[in-house]
Amino acid sequence: RFTGHPLRGAMSDAVTCVVADYSNQTHCETVSSLLNEYALDRFGNSAPLDLGVRANLCARLSTIAGAFSVIARVGKTPVGLINAFQGFSTFKCAALINVHDVFVMPNHRRKGVTQAMMATVQEVAVSRNCCKLTLEVLSNNQNAQRSYEKFGFASYELDPALGTAQFWEKKLPFDGEDVMVEAGECTKQVAGEKIAEEQS
Repeated sequence: RFTGHPLRGAMSDAVTCVVADYSNQTHCETVSSLLNEYALDRFGNSAPLDLGVRANLCARLSTIAGAFSVIARVGKTPVGLINAFQGFSTFKCAALINVHDVFVMPNHRRKGVTQAMMATVQEVAVSRNCCKLTLEVLSNNQNAQRSYEKFGFASYELDPALGTAQFWEKKLPFDGEDVMVEAGECTKQVAGEKIAEEQS
């Protein structure tokens, strides 16, 4: 289990980070809740996650080799989340970590939360002998770019004359049936989040 080093700044409480245990219900509900907050954000999807996605998220993540999530807290309050996945660099013939989701609650932004979470991600990456960290960021999300640059990230390029890498996607037919669950189970898990947050 990895725990990030406490980080004190303009907060009355330290930022503490932990790598989520996907078999821990409280951790799973926290991951689901924070990712839903990210989905609601204008830099996310501006819409909530489907209940089936929220209810099955950690169960599915637990089946993906190398996947992990970092939860940041201030006191007992969850304030940030990173979801990351282990990949592979063919040019280095070595593992890498892709930082897939980064989210901090609005009232805790610009207070060192992202830096603390990234430090924990890097700790995991070093323990796995990874050669680098990668991520994608929207071109108009200047605040996020400054935070990533502060941690040491830079746009990817092989030769300045060839330009920088871009992140592209092609969406495929997907009905989502394999992540749907009974409505009662969804309601039970989502309704349990408030209790879990109070107990965490």
